[in-house]
Amino acid sequence: MPKIVTNLWFDTEAEEAAKYYTSVFNNSRIIHTAYYGEGGRRPAGTVLTVTFELDGQVYTALNGGPEYKFTEAISLLVNCEGQEEVDELWEKLSEGGTEGPCGWLKDRYGLSWQIFPTVLGKLLSDPDPVKAQRVMEAMLQMNKLDIAALKRAHEGSDLH
Repeated sequence: MPKIVTNLWFDTEAEEAAKYYTSVFNNSRIIHTAYYGEGGRRPAGTVLTVTFELDGQVYTALNGGPEYKFTEAISLLVNCEGQEEVDELWEKLSEGGTEGPCGWLKDRYGLSWQIFPTVLGKLLSDPDPVKAQRVMEAMLQMNKLDIAALKRAHEGSDLH
C-alpha cells in the first residue's frame, strides 16, 4: 500500500463508483472492500470503503454520508497520449455527468476530471509567446480538447 492514498467521499455510491472507474481505465482493479460493523453510521454489512487502483494509482472510496460533496477545488488529471484516448475517456467519464471548459468534466458522481493531452503542455510552454498564447486562446474556446485544433492554433492556421 502506498504511503499516500487519495480518499474519495461518497454518500452511498463508493462501491458503484469504484467498479465504474476500474472499468474505464486499463490496468485497474478493486483491491479490498470493507464493511460497516454493528454500531456504525450505516447498517452492518453495508459497504464502508472500497480500495481500488486506477492504472497504478491507489484510491479509497468511502461511503461516509451526504454531508460532503465534490467540488472543482480538487480534480483528477488524466494525461492522454492522443486524441483517441481523450475522446474515449471524455465520452465515458462525462456520461451522466457534465462537460466543462478546457478539458474539465464532472462525472456522474460529481467528481471533477481533467482530460489532458500531454502535447498541450508542450504547446503552452513554447518559447514563442505568440504561439503559446494562440494555443491558450484556442483551449479556452473548447470543452473536450481537440489536439489537431490546438496544433493548428500553435502554427497560426485557421482554428476551425
